[in-house]
Amino acid sequence: MRAVWIVDDDQSIRWVLEKSLAREGIPYKSFSNPDDVLDLLEKEKPQIIISDIRMPKGSGITLLQQIKQDFPKIPVIIMTAFSDMESAVSAFQGGAFEYITKPFDIADVIALITRAINESLSSEVVRTQFAPNMVASGTMPPELIGQAPSMQEIFRAVGRLAQSNASILITGESGTGKELVARALHRHGDRSAAPFIEFNLAKISKDLIEAELFGYERGAFANAPTMKRGCFELADGGTLFLDEVGDLPLELQGTLLRLIEDGKFYRIGGQQELKCNVRFIASSFKNLEALVASGQFREDLFHRLNVIRLRLPALRDRKEDIPILTQHFLMMSARELNVKPKILNPLTLDILSMMQFPGNVRELQNICHRLTVMVSSQEIMPKDLPKDFNQLPPSTVGVQKTEYVHSEMISPVPSAPIPVINQQNTPWETGLKSVAKKMLEANNEGVYQELLNKFEKSLIETALEVTRGRKVEAAERLGIGRNTITRKLQELNID
Repeated sequence: MRAVWIVDDDQSIRWVLEKSLAREGIPYKSFSNPDDVLDLLEKEKPQIIISDIRMPKGSGITLLQQIKQDFPKIPVIIMTAFSDMESAVSAFQGGAFEYITKPFDIADVIALITRAINESLSSEVVRTQFAPNMVASGTMPPELIGQAPSMQEIFRAVGRLAQSNASILITGESGTGKELVARALHRHGDRSAAPFIEFNLAKISKDLIEAELFGYERGAFANAPTMKRGCFELADGGTLFLDEVGDLPLELQGTLLRLIEDGKFYRIGGQQELKCNVRFIASSFKNLEALVASGQFREDLFHRLNVIRLRLPALRDRKEDIPILTQHFLMMSARELNVKPKILNPLTLDILSMMQFPGNVRELQNICHRLTVMVSSQEIMPKDLPKDFNQLPPSTVGVQKTEYVHSEMISPVPSAPIPVINQQNTPWETGLKSVAKKMLEANNEGVYQELLNKFEKSLIETALEVTRGRKVEAAERLGIGRNTITRKLQELNID
């Protein structure tokens, strides 16, 4: 067996992979940049390559392209700390064996490397041509961002489905990014040069849906002075995105079904049969199966649309993504307003990470824009959050209220008693005040940050002790995200 080649500018990542491969008895070679890899490829070949995407001296995607062009049977695993749609799709379009995000579970990575080695040894790797017009670096803004496993599955699916012409149904709550996924599927597919037409059925009067979808001839009705092409005809050769398809009237569902089946239709008032070649992508936040069961949605149309389904998670189910999404939206708002990007105080970020966000990613984006506009200081503090975040739910009666708590931060747990925090100072609060007073009287600098760090370190160390070192469980018990606890472990030097 030939060596596994590790390509990453981060020495700590190389070290971890080297030690893990050595324990498994797998030979390896390490590189800090893609150029050294390409130079050595002229003399010897690896069994597989595992490479970072973004490095100061080169792009992992560019390296992937070169390898797939010259040595298509060498499996390449792409890893990145930048969890965005563009990276995932570029990796899969480039022919990557798999795509993983940092931080990763080393046991999972070793299992993946072993699988790639076995497939390489069995000569079962199928050559995948790379997309010549692929974006190889972050020159375009990411469509979707996320480190959560559920979002990584979506990224992988888009990478694999982009070249397919199968109908796709995207489901999820309002604000989860269904339109963004639809646009990504079109943009990265072989229809990207043709039109992408969005048709939102929830925003159009039922009386106008047929005319907007199929178009009409001149004089077809009183307000038709000229011929108009419908959305289906406008999307010829490209993609028609039927947003909120659950709102399509029952009487028009049969017509849409025939349209999907053979691509033939008539404009309203027309005598000539027309035909178009369109890929259908539909979305719905409604439960279409329930609509089928109640007779409000045709079962045959449902099955035509539901060839492949992508289920987008709610933001409350991917809270580890809140920090990177918040940073992204603050940057976006700053660029839009031509101002310097705001930064979040750690407490503010922790509060945001505990919110439920019924409006999902769209709500978080709106909050970030509001904060960029309304907060005068460079750093966003908890007090800067909108005042309507201050209400506690009824289930928290007896818990001391602070100005930093949002109404949806604390979820009721009926089976467990709710702890009561007395209005009187507890011993630790009294001790904290005493220490703070002494430090302030001594004119110490950075009192707030020093005490805050000690408080956070004590909390996290205690949570890790209770959970026997299980970080994910500790984060859940503390009510913070997985990324937050990982960041705090590094900032506070917690082993």
